[in-house]
Formats: sequence, structure tokens, C-alpha cells
Amino acid sequence: METLTGLMVAVLIFYAGKLMAKGEVDINNFFSFLAAMMLAYQPVRSLSTLNMVINQGLSAASRIIPIIDQENKIKNSNNAKPLSIRNAQINFNNLNFSYEIEEGKTLESVNLEFEGGKMTSLVGHSGSGKSTILNLIPRFYDAQSGDISIDGQSIYNVTIESLRNEISMVSQETTLFDDTIKNNIKYGRENATDEEVFRAAKLSYCDEFISNLPNKYETLIGENGVRLSGGEKQRLSIARAMMKKSSIILLDEATSSLDSETESKIQNALKILTKDKTTIVIAHRLSTILSSNNIYVIDSGKIIDHGKHEKLIINSKLYKNFYEKQIQK
Repeated sequence: METLTGLMVAVLIFYAGKLMAKGEVDINNFFSFLAAMMLAYQPVRSLSTLNMVINQGLSAASRIIPIIDQENKIKNSNNAKPLSIRNAQINFNNLNFSYEIEEGKTLESVNLEFEGGKMTSLVGHSGSGKSTILNLIPRFYDAQSGDISIDGQSIYNVTIESLRNEISMVSQETTLFDDTIKNNIKYGRENATDEEVFRAAKLSYCDEFISNLPNKYETLIGENGVRLSGGEKQRLSIARAMMKKSSIILLDEATSSLDSETESKIQNALKILTKDKTTIVIAHRLSTILSSNNIYVIDSGKIIDHGKHEKLIINSKLYKNFYEKQIQK
């Protein structure tokens, strides 16, 4: 297009020059026409890309609109009431669950009791259903049958907002935003004061690395915290959970893939976070499991044993196997 436009303008000027030499065209009229044509060039050129932009938009819309129009299956029941917390005791009653894309049950006839204000650990091989149990409590999924209750209230009969307000989750994959450190911490409670943010950062050992950053709490951390290390992201996630001040803490392998020094700091922060809170832990680190009040051993979606470490090391072959592997590491 650029070449053809240049040739066209050159031919036009050459032809107009011959006409002006013969006196058939006035020079003022010619240059007025030439200026108008050059001004119209860019808008006309833009029209050539219009078809491409429209097709890109239609292609994106064909993927996004079905997602927007998809009905949310997780919603409040007609008579849902706000969750009322007393001891934050969680019970799973004969619960069955399976993902739509899989055959067979992920969890089968699961009965669990997470004592209020205590720490309970879930132990088992990868794919045994540990993370599924955690995801069912805040209703990221709904079970096909059975019930989950908190202080005797079925989670399916309380509002989703009040349920999730009482739950904080710290997982291996931390979700952070391309914003300042302060705003990422305040995501746990948006109306928090700066003093509360600073206190949560100190208790979670975030202030150790924040003090070395150029803009301190106003430092932008990039998309999903790309400018931070794994341990720094985890500490920010813990600080955010502290800000929320929820009654139930869910920890999904929060200390995996970390060096020993970072793990020690995060473990100390987790002790502060989980104090007097109902805490459910999925962990492969013995330091977390041994301090639990109760340990459930899960295999292929079923609870095969439970109790404290001393009992399980004698009675559970799977747990003993797990423990010995940790010792060897």
C-alpha cells in the first residue's frame, strides 16, 4: 500500500505538472487538491486495519461471552442466613464428592471433625483428596451428597459472603496484584489503617524485606508479585490473612519448596496466625504435622485413620511410611 500510494502521488504530480505547463490547471487549485488528498491518506489507511480489529474483537468475544453467560452453580439458598461463629468447629458428615471431568468419587463417605480453636493436619499421597477437602469448606465446589457444618450450621444454608468472611486461605500458589505492597496486604481488609498493615507485616516477618525495597510499602511488586521471591510472596499472603482476622485458617502446603531459613520464618508467622484459630493444614513438613492436635490419614478419597502422631506411627502403615520418608529427607 505504501509503494502504490507513493507511485500514485508521483504520477499525479507528473501529470498535473504537464497540465500546468499547458495552462490547463491552475497551480493554486492543484496544491489545494494535493494537500486535501494527503490529509485524507491517514484516515483511509486506518480503514484497511478495521477488518482485522473487528475480527480480533469477535474472536475474543466468542471466548469471553460464554464464560460471562455461564450460570454460577455456587449460590445462596433461598433461606440462607449469615454464619454465626461460636467455636468454629467444622464437621464433614458422610460427604461424597467427584469432579465432573473425572470418573469415580474423589471423596467417598468422608466423616471429619475439626475441633474449634485447634490445629488438624491432613496427610496422604498426592491426589488423595486433601486439597479437595479444603476447597469444599469455602464452597469453591459443592458436594454431591452429605453435609459440611460449622458450629452446627450447614454451610449450604448460610450466605456465601458470611462463610468466606470467616475463612482465610494460605496456599502454595499465592495470588498477588500488580499494585503496592501495602494495597496487597490491605486486600485482606480494605478498610484497615496503615498502623494495622504495618503490624501485620511485622508479625509475618514481611518488614524484613520491605525495609530493603526502594519505596518501602509503596513499592510496586508486578503482576502476581513477579519482583518478589517465593518466601516473600508467602509472607505477604500470611500478612493478608492476619488482616482478615478470620476464625478458620486453611493452609495448603504453605511452606513447601522453601529453604530452611525462610521456612523457619514462615513457620513462626503461621504460629501467630493460627493461634486459637480452627486450622486445617495440608503439609509435607514434619514440623507442621507434629504440632497438630489431630491428624487424618487420607488415601484414595477415604479416611483410613486418625489420631495424634504417637498413635499413628504405631497403627498406620501409610503414616509411618510417610514419616520415614520425611526423616530420610
